[in-house]
Amino acid sequence: MPDSHLFCKTIDDLMRVVITQILSEGDRIQPTRGPAKELSGVLLEINNPRCRMSLTETRGRPLSCLGEFCWYLAGTNDLDFICYYIPNYREYSDGASGYGPRLFDWRGINQFQNVASILQRKPSSRQAVIQLFDCSDISGGKSDVPCTCTLQFMVRRERLNLIVYMRSNDAYLGLPHDIFCFTMLQEVMAARLSVELGTYRHMVGSLHLYEKNIHSARQFLEEGWQPTKKPMPVMPTGDPGPHMTEFLKAERSIRTEGFLDLKRLQSMDPYWADLARLLLIFRYGRDNRIGCMQGLRDSISSDFYVPYIDRMIERKM
Repeated sequence: MPDSHLFCKTIDDLMRVVITQILSEGDRIQPTRGPAKELSGVLLEINNPRCRMSLTETRGRPLSCLGEFCWYLAGTNDLDFICYYIPNYREYSDGASGYGPRLFDWRGINQFQNVASILQRKPSSRQAVIQLFDCSDISGGKSDVPCTCTLQFMVRRERLNLIVYMRSNDAYLGLPHDIFCFTMLQEVMAARLSVELGTYRHMVGSLHLYEKNIHSARQFLEEGWQPTKKPMPVMPTGDPGPHMTEFLKAERSIRTEGFLDLKRLQSMDPYWADLARLLLIFRYGRDNRIGCMQGLRDSISSDFYVPYIDRMIERKM
């Protein structure tokens, strides 16, 4: 029997273990989107959620993950938004099951704010649950059904843990994006509550690898072990809301206008300014403005992002 509890320190370690186990021990299934191999009832655990970004050549492309996180924060289902970062997104979704509106304005309820208020009143609460899957999602023959069911935030020993339950998860394409976005939400919540970041647990009913992606998954494994021990910078403690508002304004300007006044970066918190710089470098890359990419690289506050930026520049040379 395959191991149903997979514990790793980083996203790359986890991806390698998951893909290896699916290939060697997964059951064959025939879902709507094509034949696949599957592990069922799996618990994935990362003890340092900041180790959320891959450094591999195959999966080390953080802008699609960061773009999806922005899409969540913006609270929109706009497909043009997410397709700017993930051009083939329409092949998998019509946007109706996007998580942003469900997180921040579902039937008039800001679920994220609600959970924060619960944990501020009673840190030991077991009711701090965000629901993304609804019974109506599987009625009426809908084709776009949320893969994520719930997010449960728990403060224990002055650390914020997050437990996510997914009914279905694509191990190669979806898993790294989901873990990035959900651990970022976990850190946003931890910063707001002024507690340390705890463990991330990712529970999946069907963890699968489509046959059409097996060759790419094997290429990922053949790249060898990557030194992914260095985590992302620590998000500043305190309510990130105002910082995220400025960050989203910058994101919108970059995405829709192709421009951002660099003076705005100087007035932003360095953590969020660096993320905005990544988005601007991505835009410069789309517009083949290599000199601007190199210039902005030199102004990045954290050297954590430099390898990713250098790789983006190399692809454009």
